[in-house]
Amino acid sequence: LPRDVNTAIMELLIMSYALKTSCAKNIIGVIPYFPYSKQCKMRKRGSIVCKLLASMLAKSGLTHIITMDLHQKEIQGFFSFPVDNLRASPFLLQYIQEEIQDYRNAIIVARSPAAAKRAQSYAERLRLGLAVIHGEAQCAESDMADGRHSPPVKNTTLHPGLEIPLLIAKEKPPITVVGDVGGRIAIIVDDIIDDVEGFVAAADILKERGAYKIFVMATHGLLSADAPRLIEESAIDEVVVTNTVPHEVQKLQCPKIKTVDVSMILSEAIRRIHNGESMAYLFRNITVDD
Repeated sequence: LPRDVNTAIMELLIMSYALKTSCAKNIIGVIPYFPYSKQCKMRKRGSIVCKLLASMLAKSGLTHIITMDLHQKEIQGFFSFPVDNLRASPFLLQYIQEEIQDYRNAIIVARSPAAAKRAQSYAERLRLGLAVIHGEAQCAESDMADGRHSPPVKNTTLHPGLEIPLLIAKEKPPITVVGDVGGRIAIIVDDIIDDVEGFVAAADILKERGAYKIFVMATHGLLSADAPRLIEESAIDEVVVTNTVPHEVQKLQCPKIKTVDVSMILSEAIRRIHNGESMAYLFRNITVDD
């Protein structure tokens, strides 16, 4: 597959449209990592790129999509056809139980309050405690200095004597850890690892609070830019991701990166759809918060 995501999307659209014009009965796209899934909300006057991509896929002729761990489950509502959002958590939970020694002494950590539901799901299934890091700067969700405030807003009013009140800017509190991680194995869980600066900062604060081992687990390991070097130089002991995104080059650069194979559930989903069997078995024990 090409490394450029936009090239891959265009190739998928062309193939899907070619099948549509050839009168294919069903066109099913297997997209383990759905691109642009983080851009699923409107920030200020920005665009919802994920909705645009969903419309393009529908227009090209796709009738069904198999994907894994969408950034937000509500993304399924962007589509006008069925979307099977498979989960990688059973494979990651199995890795914790089989590969992490003394995992009973571990604690599941949410890197931000927004990730608390996912972390709680892991903690309840493993019968472990839960900790939440609060106050960390969220680069992906914040307004970065990228020119979106240019040109400068002039201090003018709509009408003489009429002024719209401005929303008070948020002030992030100092970084704190809610929960006791002293003398424990800290396991940070998330859905995507792209820029790792936030995970490195979280590992540093957990190390300061007494955690003696730090694992980071996620479904999609994008590991862009200098991620392998930053992970290698950080306090993180191991980064565990699935093979929804190819990352062989990053593994050669950083031996701390480990891979969990999820091809089994994807192949089973394909087999069940091909044979007209129920998909319910693949979603057993899945709750609303998973």
